Amino acid sequence: MTKTPDATRRSDRSRRAILDAALALVGEVGYNKLTIEAIAARAGVGKQTIYRWWPSKAAVLLEASLAGDAETDAEWTGFPDTGDLAADLKHVLRATVDEFNDEKYEAPARALTAAGATDPELGARFTEQLLEPQLALYEARLRTAREAGQLAPDTDLRLTVEMLVGPLTYRWLMRTAPLTHAYTDALVDRVLGGVANVTAR
Repeated sequence: MTKTPDATRRSDRSRRAILDAALALVGEVGYNKLTIEAIAARAGVGKQTIYRWWPSKAAVLLEASLAGDAETDAEWTGFPDTGDLAADLKHVLRATVDEFNDEKYEAPARALTAAGATDPELGARFTEQLLEPQLALYEARLRTAREAGQLAPDTDLRLTVEMLVGPLTYRWLMRTAPLTHAYTDALVDRVLGGVANVTAR
């Protein structure tokens, strides 16, 4: 008896192949030279298959990045809370530096950042689905520290998060200087020095 092909499994396999192809190609040729045709050829599908699911190469890259982020989240045990806020922030920011310096992450992240700057809809999705969940993790850890009396009661949590990740992102985007663990450690010390609860010292 001939087994009926599983269309769902075939569809999932094709989708995964397309996402993997997009991530690989943007690292090889860059975003400007990336095309739907090239992604289709690498994935072994017709380009109409891609257009059936995504409106543009940027949309493919965004989903590929979200899928990779979901896999990372599944392996991650959560934002550390050892009771030492500075150590916890340094641990996470050092990991962020390692990610920014990883070629597999850098090319698609830069491509999405650039595309989001000129495509408001894509930029909004990038912020909502990829950036905001990450910032919320920082904010939650800072809130715990504020409740424990480690930060000043009037500390603006979102502003503090932006002071931590903003300079790091700027240095990465503009390539003004190398990204190092020493840099993020100094950044954490400077930022926390400004928001620490002085009465708790």
